[in-house]
Amino acid sequence: MYPIDFFWRAAARWPGNVAIDAPEGAIRYDALADRVAALAAALVALDPAPQSRVGICAGNSAEHIAALLAVLACGKVWVPLNPKSTRPEIRRIVDATEPSILVVDAACAGLLEGAPGVRIYSGLPPAGESTVAALAAAHAGAPRPVFTLLPDAIQAIKFTGGTTGAPKGVMQPYRAWMANIVNQIHAWGFDEHERYIVAAPITHGTSTYLLPILAQGGCHVVLAEAGAEAVRTAFRERGGTACFMPPTLVYMLMALPGASRADFPRLRRLIYGGAPMPPEKIREVRDFFGPVLGTTYGQTEAPQILTVMRPRDFDDERNWAAVGLAGWFSDVAVMSPDGRLLPPCEVGEVVARGDLVMTGYWRLPEKTGETLVDGWLHTGDRGMIDERGYLYLKDRLKDMVITGGFNVYPVDVENALGQHPAVHECTVFGVPDEKWGEAVQAAVELRPGQHATEAGLIAFVRERLGPVQTPKRIHFHASLPRSPVGKVLKTTVRERAMAPGAPGTDNPASADNTARAASRTKP
Repeated sequence: MYPIDFFWRAAARWPGNVAIDAPEGAIRYDALADRVAALAAALVALDPAPQSRVGICAGNSAEHIAALLAVLACGKVWVPLNPKSTRPEIRRIVDATEPSILVVDAACAGLLEGAPGVRIYSGLPPAGESTVAALAAAHAGAPRPVFTLLPDAIQAIKFTGGTTGAPKGVMQPYRAWMANIVNQIHAWGFDEHERYIVAAPITHGTSTYLLPILAQGGCHVVLAEAGAEAVRTAFRERGGTACFMPPTLVYMLMALPGASRADFPRLRRLIYGGAPMPPEKIREVRDFFGPVLGTTYGQTEAPQILTVMRPRDFDDERNWAAVGLAGWFSDVAVMSPDGRLLPPCEVGEVVARGDLVMTGYWRLPEKTGETLVDGWLHTGDRGMIDERGYLYLKDRLKDMVITGGFNVYPVDVENALGQHPAVHECTVFGVPDEKWGEAVQAAVELRPGQHATEAGLIAFVRERLGPVQTPKRIHFHASLPRSPVGKVLKTTVRERAMAPGAPGTDNPASADNTARAASRTKP
């Protein structure tokens, strides 16, 4: 059995149910199954090779969902391409994975300019180009492709970062997708009455909810627009029952003018992820929405649901700082630096093994060997497991910043900042932020005699990396604090940045560094 078989079975059981409720109309399971089968046959006709890669760069839409299901239905490998990324980042991923086929909407076409691969356009294409709809029509009635692959075969390659140098692609196997689907259904109790609001990008965490909802005969509600107001409208007017979103969006929904629980009449599962939610915020969210809050802990290397906190787990305030209990098919433990598994309530590195874990990093055996050791995935997170089995995260061994549900790797931002001619050295870090979970900030030491402003450096990074990875604040230092051996003390820099009344600069070379508004640009 393969992940796509959950959808085929649901289409046979609930053919008349609505599978996708999109702005352009509703699509029933039987119609979606016919479309997916036709698109899968079209992909095989374009490239018969099994396990070849198909990149999809598009906004949320019914055609995006159908194209993704078609990739799964023909034994090919899905490579999600974030439409909010920059052209160099997209090109690095394409060059690394060498997809033979690229599915793209018109708004993203510029990101893939010059990239190899046969293009298929969703939505309105440039004149004369192939479209998803035309390919489905041309292969209507074609039998579903048949393939035979082992559980460790690759279902998707998702990238964790690496906008400079070689990107790091996580190879998610079929077994990981199977484990995720079963765990999601078990954790949240999805059924044929579910109406899942597609609020977050399909290229990210939302993808892990596509098949669990479809497996149970539920419906995905696609929005015409992004933003909190559109999400509220979908819940209020289109019967939304469940949604996955970053904490940032949860807070935005609560802050909308006139917002109340009455705007979410059928909501029963509000699942947050991608960033922590402080206990005081958990109280506010539960007071507003009621006992519907849930969360999961995972990472691209073990997608979405290594541990889970169901709404009933939040009834006990002791659990508000936890990220839940281990899901099925996974072992989660805490390990000491010397490789010993630690007893309850001792802090160490969080490690995991089992079906949910990746097979490795695409064409990076050395990185794979550093992360997968004796069957254990080393997550890079520090935490402890209490005597009841609840996992509590303390901090990250890695420097990754999670802002608004997106992963930002400081080294990528540091490398971009370092390209500015006035920057001598810099360090990038995350600070707690009420809205974004964490905010990206940077500390910079300028070259002698050089000059730069905060607004100028922010614009410089934004042009190269896009808005998500752009620092919201830049702190100037005449001399960055260093250890006796000359290493920049990131912890000290971060503490200074977080100190009450901390100035944005102590460097007279940046005396006109007053553009604070620019430093708060939203991702």
